[in-house]
Amino acid sequence: MQTFSQFITKHVKLIITIWIILFVTFAFLAIQLPKKLEGDGFSVDGDHNRVMNELSETFELPEKSIIVLFEDKTNTEIEEILKNLKKVKEIHSITSPIDNTQLHKDEYSYAILNFGKEVEDYNLIVDEIRELLDGELGVSITGEPVISKDINVASQKDLASAEAIGLPIAVIVLLLAFGTIVASLLPIIIGAVSVVTSLGILTLLGNQFDLSIFILNIVPMLGLALSIDFALLFINRYREERTHSSIEESVQISIQTAGRSIIFSAVCVMIGLGAMAVIQVEIFQNIALGGTIAVFLAVLSGITLLPSLLIVLGDHLNKGRILRVKPVSTYWRTFAGFVMKHPVAIIIVSLIILVVGMLPLRDMELNIPSADSLPTSYESRQAYDQLQETFNYGKDASIILLAERKDGWEDEEALNLIYDIQQKLLDDPLVTKVEDIFTTAQVESVDMWQLTQQNPQTAELLNTVKDNFIKENQMFLTITLDAESTSSEAQDWVRKWKDEDLGVDFALAGHPKFNQEIFDEISNKIYVAVTIILITTFIILMIAFRSLLIPLKAILMNIIGLGSAFGILVYLFQYGHLGLDKSTIALIIPVIVFCLVFGLSMDYEVFLISRIQEEYQKGFDNTKATVDGLVSTSKIITSAALIMIVITGAFAFTDVLPVKQIGVGIAIAVAIDATIIRLMLVPSLMKLLGDWNWWLPFVKNKR
Repeated sequence: MQTFSQFITKHVKLIITIWIILFVTFAFLAIQLPKKLEGDGFSVDGDHNRVMNELSETFELPEKSIIVLFEDKTNTEIEEILKNLKKVKEIHSITSPIDNTQLHKDEYSYAILNFGKEVEDYNLIVDEIRELLDGELGVSITGEPVISKDINVASQKDLASAEAIGLPIAVIVLLLAFGTIVASLLPIIIGAVSVVTSLGILTLLGNQFDLSIFILNIVPMLGLALSIDFALLFINRYREERTHSSIEESVQISIQTAGRSIIFSAVCVMIGLGAMAVIQVEIFQNIALGGTIAVFLAVLSGITLLPSLLIVLGDHLNKGRILRVKPVSTYWRTFAGFVMKHPVAIIIVSLIILVVGMLPLRDMELNIPSADSLPTSYESRQAYDQLQETFNYGKDASIILLAERKDGWEDEEALNLIYDIQQKLLDDPLVTKVEDIFTTAQVESVDMWQLTQQNPQTAELLNTVKDNFIKENQMFLTITLDAESTSSEAQDWVRKWKDEDLGVDFALAGHPKFNQEIFDEISNKIYVAVTIILITTFIILMIAFRSLLIPLKAILMNIIGLGSAFGILVYLFQYGHLGLDKSTIALIIPVIVFCLVFGLSMDYEVFLISRIQEEYQKGFDNTKATVDGLVSTSKIITSAALIMIVITGAFAFTDVLPVKQIGVGIAIAVAIDATIIRLMLVPSLMKLLGDWNWWLPFVKNKR
């Protein structure tokens, strides 16, 4: 780090110039990122996707659909509206309620606009449809493409709202920490450069990868909070050194000390993000990619651009003083002394608080978010809710079985096989209906099918039915279960049937299958991700602090703190407290919050323990080193945590539910970690364990 710090101080102008070029270039690209985002990221490479693609290509079934909901409309009015919608050339077909009584109920009816694989941009189609329907009262649209577009729009509004709330409060926190306007604005500038550059890079990557709309919130949330935290730590250390060293020396020492802590912290966060990528679900891989870029740029700007700007600013860093900030607070020394005198009592009280926070965990319900991600003020959400309420739309568990037979499906043996599959399915108590060539043609047996086919008048009808369900060596049928599509019962059914012996190769698709694949991928891989995080974090902290007990304590404390945070999240959202509407927890939340916060919380561990280690290696005993380290870092940890809480917690006031839950979850976890864990439990345990804190087999710590 010494050579690196000298390089930075010698090439200040070059470094600033490079960053200005990068910022301007990527700012232009960042503006284009929303156009690259589509879908919620809940996609896994499994049977569901493969079957749906095959049905679209081979059977020309629609790949996606948009629903047009009519209220108090006559058939004549509906016909006129649908005729107008035919101007959208990408529409593959229209299922009209005029010809289908099942699409009518009370004063409501709906049409289905079907689209094929040739569609490249559904956002443009949604805009065109809305323009054609503009001014039509009692007509609204919904469906996956519409909801996806609305979530994208809502995410952009949420980002602007969160920044409008979080940044001014972050500036206030920085003013309380530094006391001067220039020093307080510098971390915001570093954060803006990091985030904008990250978004610009993601725009370029959007040409090669499918990017979820949720990264538009999560990447700026993470990048901004970490950049400001890193800058806060660095500037604080620089100002300490500046009291007795020159500007260049202070910058170099800060890079070697605070810069080292920043790098270790960033590596811990990247480990959490990298572990998330083990789960082969698109949204996790998106967040892992975008988050890693944001963290890398946060640390890179923090140890290159920030030191360069500090040298350029010189003593102007302290211009615009508003508050007189004491370097070491008497309050923190009193607090540290209290912790050292009562470690056992503090540990007991802290653990009681954390365990109480965990209690609601037993009631946690997880779901895959869809239309409920949007607030009820959006037309697409209102239309979707009305479809569910009136027509039970999307609630019935409907499953598609696609079978492939090498010899095709035209001979008698194939007909017997289809009939046997149908009967096996109907024998299942959960199956209420099977739609195949027999049930659709209202033929009760293979013999009757063959007999009916001998009649020229009915043979044409059977051939039409057969063409709908059979194409060469592919055959499909649909199954309806007596269960809701999102229920665990429906997921268990597809888990059981995917391995059944039906005498032919087959695969399942449909909403229950989609849910089952997502749930199983997460549940099967989360243990791998957690193991990676725990082992690598342990090794890194062991190497950083030359200790066996410190990383063990850090990991244990993080797990306890996160468990309490998840419990509070359930209390707020599932129980519906503090003015929040009752809602289940999005399936992605525990994974994302755990992987992110486990790394983020290591920031405060590294900040605190690094400083304690510095004092310990100077020759002070463990207790004094702990007190001095706690006193010198408590204020900065509190300020950094406040900024993280403010930046992430600001998303509590946004509209998109999963983003709201992620922001609140991170804010709660960080608040617990920076207070109960880092300022109370860790110092108390440091006191109790004494010199054993620094024990590592076969290694002697230098003092």
